[in-house]
Order: sequence, then structure tokens, then C-alpha cells
Amino acid sequence: MKVCYMAYVSGIVQGVGFRYYTQQQAMALGVTGYVCNMDDGRVEVCACGEQQPVETLLAWLKIGPKSARVESVLVEPRAVKDIEGFRIKY
Repeated sequence: MKVCYMAYVSGIVQGVGFRYYTQQQAMALGVTGYVCNMDDGRVEVCACGEQQPVETLLAWLKIGPKSARVESVLVEPRAVKDIEGFRIKY
């Protein structure tokens, strides 16, 4: 079953490679979507694909790379979109 979620990651998540590592995780899992920095210091992640890999990515976001300090992750379901690849938006 295909699913799509928006996740908003708070904490020390900008300037620490968070977007790069998120892209690597997503591509390894076959998840499509994007990751971008938000003006308020959070990171926004759109994750679409099969339910299990997407849930695996969402669970990883709660930990993040060693360089980051994740405080919270707000996850909201979205309508399923056909997105190709997983990119970093600037």
C-alpha cells in the first residue's frame, strides 16, 4: 500500500548534514519525496512510497544522523503523490 507523509523535524537539524543523510536513507529505502530547511529552524520531509519503507524512514527521522539533535518529529498524513526520486530542495 502506498502512503505519503509530511514530517517536521525540530531540534539541532540545520547545518549538520541532516538533509544529506535523510536523502541517503530515503534513497536506500526506495522512498520518494524531498527534504528542505524551513525558515523557523525545522526540517520538512515529504516521504512517499510503500508503507514499510516510509515508516522505517519516519522512525529514522526521530534519531537522525549523529551530528543532529532531534527534539521532536510531527508527522501528518498526506494524499499519495507520484514523486520521482528523493531530492534536497533549496
